[in-house]
Amino acid sequence: MKPSNAVQRNHLPLAQSRRDFLFQAGGGFGAIALSWLLARDGWADTVRPSANPLAAKPGNFPGKAKSIIFMFMVGGPSPIDLFDPKPELIKRQGQPLPESFGKPVSQFTKGDTPLLASTRRFQKHGKSGLDVSDLLPNLATCVDEIAFIRSCWSTSTVHAPAMYELHSGRIQMGFPSLGSWVTYGLGSASENLPAYCVMTQPEGTPEGGAPCWGAGFLPAVYQGTLFRRGPSPILNLKPPANVDAVQQRRTLDLIKRMNEVDLAPDDTELAARISTYELAFRMQQHAPEAVDLSHESAATRKSYGLEDKRTADFGTRCLLARRLVERGVRFVQLYSGGGPLSTQWDAHDDINANHEAMCARVDKPIAAMLKDLKERGLLDSTLVVWASEFGRTPMSQGGKGRDHNPYGYTMWMAGGGVKGGQAFGSTDEFGLNAVTDRVSVHDFHATILHLLGLDHEKLTYPHNSRDERLTDVSGQVIKQILA
Repeated sequence: MKPSNAVQRNHLPLAQSRRDFLFQAGGGFGAIALSWLLARDGWADTVRPSANPLAAKPGNFPGKAKSIIFMFMVGGPSPIDLFDPKPELIKRQGQPLPESFGKPVSQFTKGDTPLLASTRRFQKHGKSGLDVSDLLPNLATCVDEIAFIRSCWSTSTVHAPAMYELHSGRIQMGFPSLGSWVTYGLGSASENLPAYCVMTQPEGTPEGGAPCWGAGFLPAVYQGTLFRRGPSPILNLKPPANVDAVQQRRTLDLIKRMNEVDLAPDDTELAARISTYELAFRMQQHAPEAVDLSHESAATRKSYGLEDKRTADFGTRCLLARRLVERGVRFVQLYSGGGPLSTQWDAHDDINANHEAMCARVDKPIAAMLKDLKERGLLDSTLVVWASEFGRTPMSQGGKGRDHNPYGYTMWMAGGGVKGGQAFGSTDEFGLNAVTDRVSVHDFHATILHLLGLDHEKLTYPHNSRDERLTDVSGQVIKQILA
């Protein structure tokens, strides 16, 4: 017989745990016995303090790097015009690609357009004698700190999927970003600032959008915090004018106590929300100082290019990045490029015009940041990464431009346990394919995690009955670039 509605309304809810069962069964006498046992053993607290999911954690082994500044060049810079000179390409200017290379398909070309030689002037720099073109004269003074990885390759010729791969190890959206994996594995050294900060191009976000710094299936607390342009980079940070700090502290304490009364041990979402409230309160006290560049000397501001309209924007992001890692932020992600094509490295129409404009924006700030970190003793503990979703083809597009090339291109690292002053791996004589010591995206990620003290095979998270990894089922650390 179906029970009446009255019986249903008075029926106790199903027990969600063994403790709930003891409280509900036998008039609660089981709970009395449990309380006595807990009191005897010193576990009688009625409120379980919530754990801070962003608390600093030890890695799998001591890492050389404690924080990372990850610079992403949106659109795909051309290594053969920046870091990887190809004399053979000059000799074969205007000729078709040799038949032995096949017909490499890109997004807009099919491998049948003429070869396009670089018109840039390359010179050897530093004690290491590494090649850098005239587009990056300031960065050229830092080559002895840099390990150029000339044999990188990825799997997509389309911007968004390629960006997802460089950020999360997969070409599909929905997987945790590199920064999220790092903060999940190591937590934050700062209790007053976000563990993972993101600064995009003011004109717009990259094609991949927010998933590039999203947490995917990891708890939401590990996603990136977006900083915006202007004097108040973090929205909604300032409390209402009629609420003072004491009143706000009391309110948060009350909310915290109420949340923790029935906090289940495995409720990571609520624990993350509680932690977020606490972090937001501390940020109100400390974040304004962290993002206030007026504390920097005039010489420092000038070195980053803050007085020059071309470099002021990216220079501000680089200077903020240094200030954030200086204050214990674990992962800072900077973007050069986003929005319209005129503010991206996507040189389909004119490689020289595009790269002259884009390099002029970033060259001075990046060099200044590397030197500033070194002078402050921070470069040894800060891993600086320069990355992009792919490079550009040695064949022309439209006569003066280059199409996307994921088959072989250059990315670089500096500081944080990296042995600078070297070029690792190589592409073929035209700069099309990675041929020597090829480095996949998983290899690249495995190396970054290793420098931070994380074993990419042990950094896992259970999802859909599978222990997921940033590097999926592959990835090898590039030991040759380790100091």
